[in-house]
Amino acid sequence: CRKADELGCLVVAVDYRLAPEHPYPAALDDCDAALGWILENASELGVDTNTLVLGGASAGGGLAAALALRARDRRPGAISFQCLIYPMLDYRTGAAEAEDSGDYWLWGADHNRFAWNAYLGPNDLTHGVSPFASPAAARRLDDLPPTYLCIGDQDLFYEEDIDYARRLRDSGVAVELEVVPGAPHGFDKLPAPLSEQSLQRRFKALSRHFSAQA
Repeated sequence: CRKADELGCLVVAVDYRLAPEHPYPAALDDCDAALGWILENASELGVDTNTLVLGGASAGGGLAAALALRARDRRPGAISFQCLIYPMLDYRTGAAEAEDSGDYWLWGADHNRFAWNAYLGPNDLTHGVSPFASPAAARRLDDLPPTYLCIGDQDLFYEEDIDYARRLRDSGVAVELEVVPGAPHGFDKLPAPLSEQSLQRRFKALSRHFSAQA
């Protein structure tokens, strides 16, 4: 895309398996396999392995956060930055007993419950949920890469995302948090000045990161 060209970076989009036909950990395993492939073929791809960035929006943002956690444990130092756009992080927001705390445009509590049930599938939840399925459940957030997180204050994920950003900071991770006033879930898909302004801010965050790594 044009922005990738301006940044001078290669973008790899993973065609991961989807729930409910393929519940956790299928999608994460696919993303992890793609990361391994990139690392193994970096020279052929012309990729600088010191500047690998994970990014995603909504469920994809949750996958990016989960992959960053897994990479920290399995491939230390492999990821240089994560760009999380209104990420879906906390399965408890989709719990059956969770109250509908308000009306949310596009993505409400009912949608969220359905999505988490589909994603977690038949996994045994007796002892809680793995942080690789629900990053908000992670006990440790240290040693994760610098993070850009964008969330609208009218998004169902607002509280869980703000809490995740706070916990990252408390764990010593550099965090740039963008809260977009009046913005619902998926706001950046709308043809509005608010969307373009937010896209420019995340583009600048990535540009600053790549410049610092040069």
